[in-house]
Amino acid sequence: MILAGLLSGGLSIPPANAFDFFGLFGSSDETPPPPNANTLPYSLDFTVVGNDKNLVQTLKDASTLQSLKGDPPPDADALVRRAEADLPRMTDALWGAGYYNARVAVAVAGVSLSLQAPRSETAIRTAAGYRARALVPVQIVVDPGPQFALQNVTVLDARTGRLFPPAELPPRIVKIKPGDPARATDVVAAQARIVDYFRAQSRPFAKVTAQNPVVVHPARIMDISLTVDPGPQAGIGAIAVRGAENVDPAVVRSFIYTEPGDPYSPAALASMRKSILSIEALSSVRIREGDALDAHGNLPLFVDITERQPRVIGASVQYSTTDGPAVRAYWAHRNLFGGAERLRLEGSLFYLTESGGLPDEDDEKDFNWDDVGGRFRASFLKPALWGTRNDLLVDALAERDRTESYTSRLVNGAAAIRHRFSDKFSMQGGIEYEKGQASDILGQIDYTLVGLPLSVTYDSTDNVLDPTRGVKLLASVTPYPEFLGSTVPMTIAKGTASTYWALDEEARYVLAGRLGLGSIVGSDLDEIPANRRFYAGGGGSVRGFGYRTLSPKFLDEPIGGRSLLEASVEARIKITDTIGIVPFVDAGTAFESSYPDFDDTIRVSAGLGLRYYTAIGPIRLDIAQPIRREPGDDRSFAVYVGIGQAF
Repeated sequence: MILAGLLSGGLSIPPANAFDFFGLFGSSDETPPPPNANTLPYSLDFTVVGNDKNLVQTLKDASTLQSLKGDPPPDADALVRRAEADLPRMTDALWGAGYYNARVAVAVAGVSLSLQAPRSETAIRTAAGYRARALVPVQIVVDPGPQFALQNVTVLDARTGRLFPPAELPPRIVKIKPGDPARATDVVAAQARIVDYFRAQSRPFAKVTAQNPVVVHPARIMDISLTVDPGPQAGIGAIAVRGAENVDPAVVRSFIYTEPGDPYSPAALASMRKSILSIEALSSVRIREGDALDAHGNLPLFVDITERQPRVIGASVQYSTTDGPAVRAYWAHRNLFGGAERLRLEGSLFYLTESGGLPDEDDEKDFNWDDVGGRFRASFLKPALWGTRNDLLVDALAERDRTESYTSRLVNGAAAIRHRFSDKFSMQGGIEYEKGQASDILGQIDYTLVGLPLSVTYDSTDNVLDPTRGVKLLASVTPYPEFLGSTVPMTIAKGTASTYWALDEEARYVLAGRLGLGSIVGSDLDEIPANRRFYAGGGGSVRGFGYRTLSPKFLDEPIGGRSLLEASVEARIKITDTIGIVPFVDAGTAFESSYPDFDDTIRVSAGLGLRYYTAIGPIRLDIAQPIRREPGDDRSFAVYVGIGQAF
């Protein structure tokens, strides 16, 4: 145990307890059960001289009497044992907070207890008299006395016995300094920071070899001396993959981007774990470090993986007041041939009405089959072709889309090779074929497209469904030339950039921003199929406006544009560990020209979201309202429900 010099006095650091806001998910202040014949429930009262509320909470967090209040003991002897066990815990908690002259008294049924004396038979007899009659009163009275201060803080290099110079160990890492409260918990935290700092400097065996605290009770001060061995610098050594029963280990290795000899760091190991977990066939990854360096001064690593069940089936329901209702179902196999190949079959149906609402079942004329859309998609992913960082992607799609602007029918097929340069950066190129028909107010277009899509992706975010830090960039360009067979020669370019900035260490306050751009060159607007033009509005775009309704218009009907601009800003604020609010502003529209024309009106909306954070991601409820509605649009607000953040 750290702070060994204090251990002779029984010091231990109580575990941290998360503060439970509003009692939403249980509370340590649990109400005891009523008096009964089978157990001996008790009331518990904490009295702290000075009435320091933070200190009261510290004592409650350390108290077994408090944490087990809802689980009363069977008899008086067990209750007294529980109370006696709290005496050293209270002292330890007070020492951890820097109160080394503290006095603690515990009384059961008015009888004081002492660790030095034998178990109090008087307390046992008195408490037993409360059975089935009343709660046994238990009191904890604490006089913390003055809080001690640090006088001298020294950190010595175990290799030389001398103080670390600031260039080797910056004071901001140690953080504690003379005059600070002499909290044992702060000293423990300082040791953890020092070790983490040296490990980040490629020293995997950094450790605190000695702690020498000296508490001077009359002067109310404490001196602390830490001896630290940084250990040797090391690189990453051989990496062994273990636990792969049905997944080819070569696939796992292709998602490891470090090479033997690369500098060791905890950040490199965390990045390695994240990239391996992107393999859908795996459920967990644990990276263990070797006990010693190899002959080359590198640290061997052992990657222990756990595989998922290969087959998965799921369904979802989505609804918004502007986009209408939708249902989706899918089936997937995550390890089809033993190489983490993923085959996914997905089907969805959606219904659109002018109001975005559900049809009236009692009024048949309100339901129109023309407003029903659907799509069926099949996708296949073969990762790590021949053990390389190249992945094969094959997709097929059959769709009937229905929006307020157009109706389209199409079949699409695409094949591509993706090369992963790192866990953050990849490039993809391939070929795409699409044959379809699109109808809108400008007429009907039967078309064939054969293109050569090329895209690049950069993603340094920390979470797919709830990013709090990092940047995400996606850019693509697809030419559809006539010489390949396209009936509409054009080039479509798209780009999206989003960034996430956590304002605090725990990421309870996060600013998020998104910018989207698009451009079509090579054909006039009326020659481009309506489903290939750009539109804004709806969930994932400019919330508060109708789905794909923001674009150039003809006879007051959206016809789409040849360029697109979208932007969003959100402030993601966690009120509790599971509840959050998100005020946001969206803006954007589509333009008739091939490049955004800022002479056109850019529509803006604002709203407020509610988030419920779960293990799989946040459940999202957004309510948005246009700042200035489109002419003829009588919607006052729009509601969106989904899983994951909006972007």
